[in-house]
Amino acid sequence: MYVITVLFSIIPEHSQEFLQAIVANARTSVAEESGCRQFDVCVSDRNSNDVFLYEVYDSKAAFDVHLASAHFRQFNEFTAAWVTAKVIQAFERTFPRVSS
Repeated sequence: MYVITVLFSIIPEHSQEFLQAIVANARTSVAEESGCRQFDVCVSDRNSNDVFLYEVYDSKAAFDVHLASAHFRQFNEFTAAWVTAKVIQAFERTFPRVSS
């Protein structure tokens, strides 16, 4: 399994709009992308302008499909001006293993 984490810092005036947009993106990803297994959207309890994503894909190729999707590209373009920082990390999940 291929895991992506993203930590966004959002301009305060756009926090709610960003949250609505990322939740819609997450729902669409899970519903329409067969390789997207999990897409969690989390908000910091210390700073509501910090949004953390935990995404699980079957493979890097499945994540690449996500990046190429129309819904992701629309989300990314729509929210870009609201993001002040974005840290992306990729991991290979070793435990628990999920059988295909």
